Amino acid sequence: MTADEAEDRETYLPAQQPQAQEDPRLPGPDAHEERPGRALPASPEGSQAPGGLRAGRQAGPAARPQTRRARAERLPREHTLRRSADYLRCYRRGRRLRGDLARLHVAANELAHPRLGVTASRKVGKAVVRNRLKRRVREVYRRWPRRSELPAADLVVHLEPAASAASHAELAAELERLLGRVAEGGRR
Repeated sequence: MTADEAEDRETYLPAQQPQAQEDPRLPGPDAHEERPGRALPASPEGSQAPGGLRAGRQAGPAARPQTRRARAERLPREHTLRRSADYLRCYRRGRRLRGDLARLHVAANELAHPRLGVTASRKVGKAVVRNRLKRRVREVYRRWPRRSELPAADLVVHLEPAASAASHAELAAELERLLGRVAEGGRR
């Protein structure tokens, strides 16, 4: 390549930088003149009471009785299995009742009341599905009218993969059937 050819290929770039321009993506202060600005009240200082997003729910003192009622309807913490050793004891020493959607492991405990634990493997589905099914199992157990008839035992409900395709009513019917067998002492 000759010097003349190399000179023809070079591009002239000025040393001065162009004037800085405003970013074209950001609107100017008067970009939305059709929307009048309005003065917002100053936000109050201190912590705020939670105001739910549901329609018809009131914030403040009127909402407190609902909170107390909801707390009273919860399954008490002492009625749920917490430690992995308790789950393992149920699996290893407990009696098994099998259903199409769930397996129930039952092992006697030293307490005066039954305790519930729920497990689901990844075969059941993704975490969202497993957690939804666990909530349903706890709710069925909590609302079961014959719960007071259960013996002092630890109950572990292990969900089968078929439970992910079952409706809430089907799951509830099977759990009530299994719990009924435990309440009756396993006769059948």
